[in-house]
Amino acid sequence: MNISVIGTGYVGLVTGTCFAETGNNVLCVDIDTEKVNRLTAGVMTIYEPGLDIIFHRNLEHKRLAFTTDLEAAVRFGEVIFLALPTPEGEDGSADLSYVLDVSGRLGKMIDAYKIIVDKSTVPVGTADLVARAISENAPKDLFDVVSNPEFLREGVAVDDFMKPDRVVIGTSSERARDVMRRLYQPFVKQGNPIYFMDERSAEMTKYAANSFLATKITFMNEVANLCERVGANVDMVRLGMGADSRIGKRFLFPGIGYGGSCFPKDVKALNKIADQNEYHFEILDAVIRVNERQRTILFDKVMHRYKGNLTGKTIAVWGLSFKPNTDDIREAPALYMIDKLLNAGAQLRVFDPEAMDNVRRIYGDRLFYAGDPYEALNGSDALMIMTEWNEFRSPDFEAMGKLIRDKAIFDGRNIFEAADIRAREFYYESIGRP
Repeated sequence: MNISVIGTGYVGLVTGTCFAETGNNVLCVDIDTEKVNRLTAGVMTIYEPGLDIIFHRNLEHKRLAFTTDLEAAVRFGEVIFLALPTPEGEDGSADLSYVLDVSGRLGKMIDAYKIIVDKSTVPVGTADLVARAISENAPKDLFDVVSNPEFLREGVAVDDFMKPDRVVIGTSSERARDVMRRLYQPFVKQGNPIYFMDERSAEMTKYAANSFLATKITFMNEVANLCERVGANVDMVRLGMGADSRIGKRFLFPGIGYGGSCFPKDVKALNKIADQNEYHFEILDAVIRVNERQRTILFDKVMHRYKGNLTGKTIAVWGLSFKPNTDDIREAPALYMIDKLLNAGAQLRVFDPEAMDNVRRIYGDRLFYAGDPYEALNGSDALMIMTEWNEFRSPDFEAMGKLIRDKAIFDGRNIFEAADIRAREFYYESIGRP
């Protein structure tokens, strides 16, 4: 097929590249001329493991191309994916202005049957709004609007797209259903399901799935906090819980809360949808409150260690992205911690394998940006671990002990064994462990 993808952000670039990988011809469009020029020249604009390989392969074979010409993309694509930003509004709702603006423009350009696919995470009822915006300038028999939410995890997005657990497609059109089934068939050869449903159910599925996972993480963080009070070890509790097939092992790792572009925004958006429909979603209220508190829970541990005074203290921070294997710092707990530490008078030496440039754009020269983990430790009083990058898991503890003046480690991701660290005569604090 000929496929157009409107928007070359994280979702758009992964979507377009992966569709090209299965033999489709894909044209991606974006209003950012500089970004389009870089992508056309083969320069990746995001960090996602494995994406660069198939990106360059499909660019070379001319199955993947980029343009700023929206009308050309509309003419080109049989299926047109909307992968546009839906940022969080001031009231917590998803901002649909980008989606609806483009939808209105599409209606003026459609002159043959097109399938318009909402790939962005959008509130329930958005497919109806998109169809209404297009129909102001195009006959209804020239298009169908489909909801096709993405379930990509940053860091493993290529695998998630190429081998999905499930594909969810919301449409009431048999014609669109047949095309979408044909489009996704190469991705489900191993028998994973394609679920067809109505548009509103598909939109709700995305929000419900992300909110449930955020709730699971938050519940485990609450358990961890209580473990510290009662003298239990959350690592043991997690193993005992995860062995129950009704619960499962995933998303039970306690830490300093969730971040990123999906969970925080989607939980708030679903809560706002509930408010707009006069329903009080009490669980989501609690999830939002607990996660906001959890992001800086290590701060109190640091203040306790230094008797409430961080003036003149230098703290090393390992990990800035919201999770490993990405350069995404949106809603990253590390940023909230950095703000509190700076406000308390501490000096910070930071390191992250991929996210340094993004953090530098925010903090400028207020931070020292180290070239490697050990340079961050040099001259520091303590270390805070905010992201569980693999390269942090087996460091040279002898070298660390010589570089960290106070030999204090505050581990927000529980990447070390507590007994092992204390045996090395470090002061060590983690989450939910004695």
